[in-house]
Amino acid sequence: MIIRNHLGKFAIMLALVSLPGLPAKPAAAQDAQQGQQPSYTLPEYNAEQAAASEKDPQQRVKLLDAFVAQYPNSTLMPYIHQFYFQTYYQLKNYAKAIEYADKLVAMGDKAPIAARFSAIQARVQLFPYAVKTTDPDFHDQAVKQRDAAMLGLKVLPDVKKAPGSTMSDADVTTITVFLQGALGLVNTQLKDYPAAIDAFKAVLALNSKDPVTNYRLGLAYLNSNPAQSLDGFWYLARAISLKIPDDGKVKDYLRSRVLAYEQPGCDSQVDAQLSELLQLAANSPDRPTTYTIPSHDDLAKVSTSSTIITVINDLGAGGDKAKMTWLAICGAEFPEVVGKIVEVQKSDAYTDFMVFTSDNADQMQSATTANMDVKVWTAAKPAGAATSSTATAIPPQPDVVRFQKDDPITFAGMLVSYDPSPFLLHWDQVKVDPTSIPAPEKPGAPKRTTPRKPAAKPSN
Repeated sequence: MIIRNHLGKFAIMLALVSLPGLPAKPAAAQDAQQGQQPSYTLPEYNAEQAAASEKDPQQRVKLLDAFVAQYPNSTLMPYIHQFYFQTYYQLKNYAKAIEYADKLVAMGDKAPIAARFSAIQARVQLFPYAVKTTDPDFHDQAVKQRDAAMLGLKVLPDVKKAPGSTMSDADVTTITVFLQGALGLVNTQLKDYPAAIDAFKAVLALNSKDPVTNYRLGLAYLNSNPAQSLDGFWYLARAISLKIPDDGKVKDYLRSRVLAYEQPGCDSQVDAQLSELLQLAANSPDRPTTYTIPSHDDLAKVSTSSTIITVINDLGAGGDKAKMTWLAICGAEFPEVVGKIVEVQKSDAYTDFMVFTSDNADQMQSATTANMDVKVWTAAKPAGAATSSTATAIPPQPDVVRFQKDDPITFAGMLVSYDPSPFLLHWDQVKVDPTSIPAPEKPGAPKRTTPRKPAAKPSN
């Protein structure tokens, strides 16, 4: 799992950080050697030393239990709590290790600050191994984890300045990244997404190329209420570009979220957006304010205000307007499109009409170049023929073979693709209006003229 591996990495890093801990001997014992009155008895000290020198962890726990039972108010208790959490860690009883680390921290000024900070680190590192999200008291445990991480960040400057500390600025950075990362993770589990976002951004301010933190930040944005989708998409893309483990699965998830956000007519359009997003995110740790992805509401506004003429004009203009229009219109069905046939290409199974449409009647009459490719099946469509995945069967219309060049045509259909240059719209699921199909030729019958109907809008 990504979470476990990430914490494990920080555990190794923190093990290399030199922190001042409790002295090898209790301070009072050292005072006694210098002729000062110790704050505990010699039997007390001997019992503490016996536990400290015991090699068998199970036996050491018994000695520690016996010490607490006999000397519950001993001034040596900071050492006892430290021995407890170290021993339970050795026994892989992480819940008990956390329990005693917390007891040491709770002693406040009665325990050296370095020892308390070491206990904070221990409990924060062990939390993912000791507590499950399915535990009945998980929320309470997560609150304790959050408070411990915040306390660690608060006292870290004092630890660095403590007498005997060898902590470097690099150590401070490493520990800050670890504690902020843990804080972000537990706030995510508590569904406090604004706090999680702040913590993850604090990590990235120190290490912008950490793929796991970028991933978690992206999830926090997406899970916020309301979702901050664009920032969420950006940081997931950033994590993918930084080679997060299981990047293929993360990419599939990102694609599904973009699809749900946009709900475009053609799913394939998202692939081009995703490629662009990944390329941009690889080169910038933060989303530029100018970068955007249209929402479903944005696309719906374009769709409802479009006609086939505005679609042709917008797509022909290119640029961002064309991208937006095609996202909104691809896969849309238009119930009534009128045009003039410029060329007819017949085969055994279908007739391909090259058609020109415009809202200008004079242009329609004089047109010699098509802006639409309208394929109409005249026989049953063969198995495997390309079509929309959501298409319903359209009965063949053999009578359309009577259309000729310059005839008017009225049809319904679905937009499936377009060529930007030379411009050409491609239609699928075409059904020609039967009333527009020419009757069998009769000698002396007048030739049809191009219809002058208003341009069609997509059907809802």
